Amino acid sequence: MSNSKTSPPSADWRAATLARVRALIEAAAPGVVEERKWRKPSNPSGVAAWSLGGLICTGETYKDKVKLTFAKGAALPDPKGLFNGGLDGAVRRAIDIREGDRLDEKAFSQLVAAAVKANAAPGKSAVRSRKIPPRS
Repeated sequence: MSNSKTSPPSADWRAATLARVRALIEAAAPGVVEERKWRKPSNPSGVAAWSLGGLICTGETYKDKVKLTFAKGAALPDPKGLFNGGLDGAVRRAIDIREGDRLDEKAFSQLVAAAVKANAAPGKSAVRSRKIPPRS
C-alpha cells in the first residue's frame, strides 16, 4: 500500500474504499459470503464479515481509516507488506487504509486467496465437533 496522497478529499471515501474492497474479495473468493455482524451503538450498521470455509476478514470504518482485519493473518504470506496493524498479535493482522492511500489490489487479492486456502487446509473444519463421553 502506498501512503502517497493522490485522491482529492472525499466525504464518502470510506464507503467507496469498502465497496472496492468488497469487489476485490468477491473476485478473489468466488462463493464468499458477506454478513453484517457485531452491531453496537457506536457502529449501528455493524461490521462487514466475509467468510468462505471460515472467516476470511472483516471490514470496519472509522473516522480516519478503513480497517481490514484478517482472522488468520499471522499465518498468511504478506510479501508486499500490506499488513500494517496488529503486527504483534499471534493470530490476526490488519490493513489500515487512510484517505488517499492506495491499496495494492493484486497483493490484496493474493492475501484473500491465501486466507481461503488456509480455511480449507486439511484438519480444519468449519464446525468443530466434541467427543461426548459415553454414558455409564
